[in-house]
Amino acid sequence: MSQSIAATSFEVPAGQERPDVTIVMPCLNEVDSLRHCIGNALEALARMRIELDLSGEIVIADNGSTDGSQALATELGARVVPVAAKGYGAALIGGCRGAWGRYIVMGDCDGSYNFTEGVAMVAELEKGADVCMGNRFRGGIAPGAMPWKNRHIGNPALTGILNLFFRTGMGDAHCGLRALTKDAFDRLKLTGSGMEFASEMVIKASLLDLRMVEVAATLSPDLRDREPHLRPWRDGWRHLRYLFMLSPTWVFGVPGLAALGMGLTILFTAALHALGILPWVPFGESFIAVGAMLTLVGHIATIMAVAAHLHGVRQGYRRPRRWLEGNRFATLETCAIGGISMILASLVALVAVGFYWEASSFSALPSILPVTLAGLLGALGLQTLFAGFLLAVLGGNEAQFYPAQPAE
Repeated sequence: MSQSIAATSFEVPAGQERPDVTIVMPCLNEVDSLRHCIGNALEALARMRIELDLSGEIVIADNGSTDGSQALATELGARVVPVAAKGYGAALIGGCRGAWGRYIVMGDCDGSYNFTEGVAMVAELEKGADVCMGNRFRGGIAPGAMPWKNRHIGNPALTGILNLFFRTGMGDAHCGLRALTKDAFDRLKLTGSGMEFASEMVIKASLLDLRMVEVAATLSPDLRDREPHLRPWRDGWRHLRYLFMLSPTWVFGVPGLAALGMGLTILFTAALHALGILPWVPFGESFIAVGAMLTLVGHIATIMAVAAHLHGVRQGYRRPRRWLEGNRFATLETCAIGGISMILASLVALVAVGFYWEASSFSALPSILPVTLAGLLGALGLQTLFAGFLLAVLGGNEAQFYPAQPAE
């Protein structure tokens, strides 16, 4: 992404005062609405100067416009930051990287948002918030500004899932008018190139325990005479898949623990029946194989959840669980010892089954349970051993997966 922004965008020219606030707008052929948006942004900056005593600038993050948007933006007093990587999120990330202000306000360049509402957002940042979101459902949505399926299905559903997974407490997680500190932007390490960028910012802010607040925002019909870049079904799916990609607990952990629980229940019940403790079970021998399969799936899914969590921690957009930081058992050695122990126990069990089979003149075993449990134990041991090395690699080639962090 860094290659897509002109190098001169990062540094304030010598002798020029650094602004306090940067208003960033992503732009792709927005010449029809650009004059209105820049005028509205200039009004917002004037109010920030009066009400908050903050200076500002306007950055147009141009995503390859061919309609003269760049020249018009420069003529109107904005600074153009070219962003070669395509997509709504890519343009905003490029614009924010090129921002000079310590506060960033971002909003669409189609006239649908009122940048003067960003004054209240910057005021919240001045009070100590890291991220301030607009809430269109509190501020008001003008007739024709949002399709009914987005307003009544898409946004509530995606925001609800996001809050279920990440407990953000946001009422409108996909509002395009939002503000954050430049420091928060740097810490979030945003990568989403498409519309999923909106979800990514809120999710990662929650994962890092950044302080997020909401203020009312309004939404108006856009000023363009063409179809918007947003594609509801495609972009809705991109949002949804991003929610799952950033939630190893829900995509791996919950299904994994459910499978593990069901598998172990089946095997435990079958074992009690084989020992004569339970006189009757509601399933036959075939379910023992199903129980072993569910146990293996649950075990590997749990490993994936831990690996995905560790990756997020190491990438810097997720905090480790408190009980994991400096945990002396979360190490490669623990996984190796546990895995090798299970493999050896499996071999002993298989040898015992072999002796029993020989003693019974190699006739069919009365149950597949012993050999299934022995094989399952070996498979779990191998997976645990391999998981130890995988987690060590993800942890930066260190044997301790979650080393103790210095106090902030």
